[in-house]
Amino acid sequence: MKLKLLVGAAMAPLLVTIAPFSPAAAAEDLVMVSAAAVSPTVYGRVVNAAGSPLSGAEVIVRGSGERVVTDSEGRFVLSARDGETTFDVHYIGLPSASRTVIASGEEAVSVTVTLGVVEGTNLDEIVVVGVITDGIARSLNQQRNADGTVNVLSADAIGRYPDPNVAESLGRVQGIAIQRDQGEGRYINVRGAPSAFTAVSVDGVAVPAVSPSTRAVDLDTLPSDIVATVEVSKTLMPSQDADSIAGAVNISTRSPFDAGGAVVSGYAGGSYNDYGGQDIRAGLTLSHLLGEDKSIGALVSLSYSETNRRPDNVENAWAYDDVADRYFVEETLFKDYETRRTRQAVTGALEFRPSDDTRISLRGSYAEFEDDEYRDTLRLGFADGTMSAGSTDRSATFTGARIYKALRHRTQNNEITTASLSGQHSYRSGATVDATVAWARSEQTYPHRDELVFRSGSRTLSYDTTNNYAPTYSIFSDPTGYYLNAANYSFRENTFRSNTTSQEDLSFRINFEMPTVIGGRDTTLRFGAKFITRDVSADEERFRDRSAAASPGALGPLLSDRPSVNYDYILGLKMDHELVVAYFDSIYLQSTGAASRRMPQSVTADYTAGEDILAGYGQARFDVGNTNVVLGLRVENTSFDGAAVRVPISGAPVPTTVSRDETDFFPNLTLRHTFSDNLIGRFALTRAISRPEYSDIVPRVLETSDAGIVSVSRGNPDLKSTLSNNVDIGLEYYLRPLGVVSVNAFYKDLSNYRFTLNARETYNSIPNAIVSETRNAPDGHLAGIEFNWQQTFDFLPGWASGFGVFANYTVTDAQIKTDRSYGGRDTFTLPGQSDEMYNLALFYENFGFSARVSYTYRGDFLEEIDADVPGLDLWVEERGQLDFTTSYDFGNGVELFGEAKNLTDSAGVRYYGARERTYEYEKFGYNVFVGVRFKL
Repeated sequence: MKLKLLVGAAMAPLLVTIAPFSPAAAAEDLVMVSAAAVSPTVYGRVVNAAGSPLSGAEVIVRGSGERVVTDSEGRFVLSARDGETTFDVHYIGLPSASRTVIASGEEAVSVTVTLGVVEGTNLDEIVVVGVITDGIARSLNQQRNADGTVNVLSADAIGRYPDPNVAESLGRVQGIAIQRDQGEGRYINVRGAPSAFTAVSVDGVAVPAVSPSTRAVDLDTLPSDIVATVEVSKTLMPSQDADSIAGAVNISTRSPFDAGGAVVSGYAGGSYNDYGGQDIRAGLTLSHLLGEDKSIGALVSLSYSETNRRPDNVENAWAYDDVADRYFVEETLFKDYETRRTRQAVTGALEFRPSDDTRISLRGSYAEFEDDEYRDTLRLGFADGTMSAGSTDRSATFTGARIYKALRHRTQNNEITTASLSGQHSYRSGATVDATVAWARSEQTYPHRDELVFRSGSRTLSYDTTNNYAPTYSIFSDPTGYYLNAANYSFRENTFRSNTTSQEDLSFRINFEMPTVIGGRDTTLRFGAKFITRDVSADEERFRDRSAAASPGALGPLLSDRPSVNYDYILGLKMDHELVVAYFDSIYLQSTGAASRRMPQSVTADYTAGEDILAGYGQARFDVGNTNVVLGLRVENTSFDGAAVRVPISGAPVPTTVSRDETDFFPNLTLRHTFSDNLIGRFALTRAISRPEYSDIVPRVLETSDAGIVSVSRGNPDLKSTLSNNVDIGLEYYLRPLGVVSVNAFYKDLSNYRFTLNARETYNSIPNAIVSETRNAPDGHLAGIEFNWQQTFDFLPGWASGFGVFANYTVTDAQIKTDRSYGGRDTFTLPGQSDEMYNLALFYENFGFSARVSYTYRGDFLEEIDADVPGLDLWVEERGQLDFTTSYDFGNGVELFGEAKNLTDSAGVRYYGARERTYEYEKFGYNVFVGVRFKL
């Protein structure tokens, strides 16, 4: 019923449009189209006073009212009349301009319009554009003139913030929050939706996820400095892939035609991390136009960064005693990290423009992220013992508990590679055709996750979590210093684990666009098709050796002279990393033999999957008065096959498969209404989909064990895709000379929402294993309102006119309703959704100097649902972060800049059910970066 209503609403304007259509009108329209086919064509380009292209400029033909918007290179194409044609060019932040061309027949006319240097213009109206304000202008013009609701970040805007990766940059866009790992952004949540509800593409090529457990893209793999623009489409067009319920992110890399000639630019700098030491970042871009007519462009961009992290981290794993009706800590982990993260990326483009009508481009990108981590751990195994009488929800004593001392060496490597060959041709009739063949591959490998564990004898241990951020533990007040004595520990085990996950996509898409007249209205028809085929594989091996022959001997000789400290907790001495790695190397062959291979985990964790998506769409774009209408329909057929292995408790491995085929329809109605030059209204009815994660739908079982806690992730072959019917409405008021105030409301009606349920079960004779399975909730919704204010304070006198502000605030409400009750509940908060989030930035730019101070905030959000005990739902606590950046442009192509990140030293906190049950308390420290940019 919901789909019928949405289709009916979407089709109604089309019926109104074609109602007056008749055979006589058809003949007249054909004559009009034929005449249009031989009309003159204007190929234009809009640039600023420095010659840089202006994307998002609005070009309107006087008389006919025909409206086009310049592309990323400032280019536009118009059909002119025989004789004289005048058009106006409007761009927020710069004075408008008009041009008149004279042409006839099939003549093609080229024209360049320069804004900001116009003879006779009132000098009071000219905006002197700085780096920050130029970035604002570029973003606002593209947003204002887009058909749907979009947010745009330009390279200049990204460069004003101390953001090492794309996730961090997107966290400053209204309605977008980020999920962090050791203080760095990794995933994004758009409008409070799960990260997997947002598809990511680079130059229009879908980026495959690197993680085996989600379709969400690890955006910390992509450095921010390879980006030309980032566009977030919060309402989809029929021409866009439908797998973006929350919105689609497209990252555009630089083009050699952006600058119009030879360019060498780059930056380099170093930083100090309060919890780590020195970091470095550097980038270089080379671009050049070749040939006498400069019709060939080549570009290569390189980026490298290295960060050294030493976060402080304490974790308390909570459980619930249903007999005593009491929460208690099962174990405490003090994690002492030494992490080295590197990012390196290269993008390249080779483009050929033989004429204004034809473009051919070959593009490619490669990004690599490596996380090399050593983790010294002191673990208090309370659950190894027995809880004593008198324990409470906040404090407890255990007899027979144990202390563990371990070192883990883990290396994670993510790689994302994309390549595309595309072509576009424009015909004199105004029709265009473009086609792209693309290949993309992602791979995540853990060459090793090696751990050496020692264990103490039985002890009486206690804790007190009255101060939930800084609990007290009895071992630190023990006058004997038992935990510091290496002689009290003996070899427990070594573990070796490696895995590789890869996804490879091959796609082809083609689009046709043609102007015509339907029912007396100028209409642009666009239709096309896309086919994408992808192969996914995950392979994992696990080994554990507890034999005496695997023992490295006593703990003492393996200790270094370096103290291990976590906050104010004195943890003893760190293990000597080189000695332990040498031990791993010497024992590897012995401890990774058949006798030590963990079964069935090394088999049941593996899976393969194949997915083919065939899509087609059609849309019409026309104007009804001051309203731009886009009406269309997209159809996608998905064919999926997956295979895994299940091993019964007794018996041989059993291959299992899952196959499915489904077709979904995505109607679309998008309206953009111009109330005035400054006031724009938007309305959209759309539909979108989120397909299940591959690992959730294949019938596989993944078991992990970390610090004694066994977790099992189990596939669900009956899992369905989540569908969402969306309503969006918004108003945008553009301030002169540069700014905007906007409000956007949205409502997403969700069906078959996927959620992960955690339950405690006995698994392979292991009691109290945490078993996770993804299931569908029949109904749910996600609603919210976004407020946004950006403005330059040019009205202030003198030097004060350089001030400006960015501010946005988003409030959301979301729920899912399950088909049965869990822990007495059948209604839940949407995982990943914060009730509120906001960004606030004050900037100043004048006389070559710029500075910006910014604060970002995200409220609490649910991460995981516990099936049995509501008090064990896992939440992430609210967090705010203060950043500062400044620069000085010497005016000769050289700029000195400085950045400071997380000045408030904000912690990352997770808790179970209530804040007093803190699960993880982690601090990352502040980071100060100083460097130089140049452009030749």
